[in-house]
Amino acid sequence: MKQKDPRLRLQAAPLLRQQMTTVQAMQDVIYALLPATLAGIWFFGLGAVLVLLASIAGAVLTEWTFSPVQQRTGRLLDGSGLLTGLLLGLTLPPALPLWIAFIGGAVSIGLGKLIWGGLGYNLFNPALVGRAFLGGTFPNAMTTWSDPTTGAGFFHVYSSNLTLPFMQAHYDAISAATPLGLMKFEHQPTPLLDLMLGNTAGCLGETSGLLLLAGGVYLLLRRNIDWRIPAGILIVVTLFSGILSLVDAARYPGPLFSVFSGGLLIGAFYMATDPVTSPLTPRGAWIFAAGIGLLVVLIRVFGGFPEGVMYAILLMNAVTPLIDRYTQPRVFGKGIEAK
Repeated sequence: MKQKDPRLRLQAAPLLRQQMTTVQAMQDVIYALLPATLAGIWFFGLGAVLVLLASIAGAVLTEWTFSPVQQRTGRLLDGSGLLTGLLLGLTLPPALPLWIAFIGGAVSIGLGKLIWGGLGYNLFNPALVGRAFLGGTFPNAMTTWSDPTTGAGFFHVYSSNLTLPFMQAHYDAISAATPLGLMKFEHQPTPLLDLMLGNTAGCLGETSGLLLLAGGVYLLLRRNIDWRIPAGILIVVTLFSGILSLVDAARYPGPLFSVFSGGLLIGAFYMATDPVTSPLTPRGAWIFAAGIGLLVVLIRVFGGFPEGVMYAILLMNAVTPLIDRYTQPRVFGKGIEAK
């Protein structure tokens, strides 16, 4: 007997279907990062490619090894492990030993994602967890920078890249200061054009400000990220650094230098906007972004390190549940006493 279609149909939540899937979201971020990735490879050569592959291998292999057998294929195909390894690799020095980059990828997935329950349950950005681990464990290797202007050629591989695990790395005569380091310790500014093009020392994927901005615009057009977060970070950094620059321009960098130097752009568009570790409400997103912007300038100017984006995002990740709790909209029909 054929049953008639009921007039009232009950369906389990969620009742609204999101058009964009997890796989599409991960693919969009990877596409957006491709220009800056290619620029890093162009400036730092084959050594940068090897560092990226090592961090991606560490992340993907850890995801596969520690996932339930039935879920391994699905977890690898969603692209989150690949994206985490890519993001971590872009925040590493180009001359980093490959075994250190591999460990960083493994820690990003293991401690930054799987230990919390997997995709969607982590409190902190996984790539930044891996970078924070490497920064505390291998401080010398993580602060040895390469100069892209040495002209060594695309096929150049740094000797330190091929260092055996747990052996002392031998660095070529390539050590160079980043623009933030030059400004903080020697009060020497870097030309804005070099910062925008990426022709400076630093992490292999954060040097080209223009290409990172182009990728960020692509994510905004695709509605992949909450525009309030990068906008709030850039506005606060611009205002705060502008005020400090007015006080003492020789000591404190101006707004454009603060925006285009270091890891601010890759952090603002690709890491702080992680939907799992950022607030859900619009008001919460503004608070979250303002906190990151304020912490970035405070750490860069008054802290012991020239860079502060990683610590700023991780600290605000920690307070995201609290922000969500106090910025939830009032439930309809509740909160007003009956007369």
